[in-house]
Amino acid sequence: MHSNRFAFSAHHGLQRLAVREHVWLERLNGVRLPVWEITLFRVASRLGDGIFWYVLMAALPVWQGWTALPAVAHMAAAGLTGTLAYKWLKGATERPRPYQVCPAIRCLSAPLDHFSFPSGHTLHAVVFSTIATAYYPALGWLVWPFTLLVAASRLVLGLHYPSDVIVGAFLGIGIAGASLML
Repeated sequence: MHSNRFAFSAHHGLQRLAVREHVWLERLNGVRLPVWEITLFRVASRLGDGIFWYVLMAALPVWQGWTALPAVAHMAAAGLTGTLAYKWLKGATERPRPYQVCPAIRCLSAPLDHFSFPSGHTLHAVVFSTIATAYYPALGWLVWPFTLLVAASRLVLGLHYPSDVIVGAFLGIGIAGASLML
């Protein structure tokens, strides 16, 4: 019963917030962007599905040798923790995606799942970037701009609300920070 009360309360609060966020999303949604910019955001979003991060984790041992294995294992473990956290939250809140409730917002890329809150792409981008740069600060020039592009893509493509992306980023910082303290 307690979890149902939490789900109802969270769902109701997220609905009220969504009404305020629709105005921002209508401005960010790709309806006014040139095709090349929409394509850039689609590519970033697709790479943010995991491809970019898996390639990075595979490249680290090639670049740094066996000494990179702790960093790769750390990224994998934190990534798994992030997956469990965002899947639980999505199931608990069941927040619909913006394009599902606001006709002015177009879906410009296929979503990986049904619910919006929080942004798993943003959560994982922040987790992986934080951990990668903790071990290898020189990677910052590559991973942080990509992380920002992934986060922006979720809004532009009509897949998430700004609060989804913000909460995803905070969760990512929290998971990465906690894992680095361990």
